[in-house]
Amino acid sequence: MSIRSTLAQHLDADDPWDSRHPIIEVRDLSVGFGERLIMDGLSMDVRRGEILGVVGASGTGKSVLLRTIIGLVKQRRGMVKVFGHDMAKVSSQRRRLVESRWGVLFQHGALFSSLTVKQNIQFPMREYLKLSEELLDEMAMVKLRLVGLKPEAAERFPSELSGGMIKRAALARALALDPEIVFLDEPTSGLDPIGAAEFDELIATLQKTLGLTVFMVTHDLDSLAGICDRIAALGDGKVLCEGTLEQLTKHPHPWLQAYFNGPRARASQIHTQRGSARP
Repeated sequence: MSIRSTLAQHLDADDPWDSRHPIIEVRDLSVGFGERLIMDGLSMDVRRGEILGVVGASGTGKSVLLRTIIGLVKQRRGMVKVFGHDMAKVSSQRRRLVESRWGVLFQHGALFSSLTVKQNIQFPMREYLKLSEELLDEMAMVKLRLVGLKPEAAERFPSELSGGMIKRAALARALALDPEIVFLDEPTSGLDPIGAAEFDELIATLQKTLGLTVFMVTHDLDSLAGICDRIAALGDGKVLCEGTLEQLTKHPHPWLQAYFNGPRARASQIHTQRGSARP
């Protein structure tokens, strides 16, 4: 029995989410710090089984939106539903169960520096599950293999890892509880082009094999073109436009035109076209 099915046994029989509905629903969301509003009336849906790329200019609230959905930033107004649960109204016990159904990879990995890679991966398991040490070790090694890390990485500390290995170790921790949703905050940031392409391929493979829904904050045009099913562009406190890459490149908003049709965008499109032309 998988970790996901074990945790699912604790969900109520009248769990409100219908898989025909969006797995995440955001309505009229307002979030701010002090007198500054970051989001003002933002609404969006995330569909089950898709990779949604979230883009926007610096300061438009991409990471703030992710952190608001997972409960790290408090909303001023609006609604965030995950699996049909209004996250502002659920009990602490229900919130804990819902949180066990998602995993998060933060921008710089956010691994615990005093713990080994294996211990980092086991951290969510210890929080939510009662497993023997032998089984914890076995599950951690499964997650390591899943993200393409060698077994010897298990006993290393974050300070002993390369940037790419940190990303993979953090992804392994995000997958520790066999989540249904994975939140990724700038997953390819800081990686060289080859490492970024390999990480994109890993995300796409895991999404297909594990049936994940992926909410990915990114500025990487190659990621948007290569693995995202849809893209949501943030601006002016709202979602400016959402749809396929082709739809966003045709949107008349000045920032969208500059972002998707500027010089760097054209270089990215050429790169993507060459890659797709390879046998």
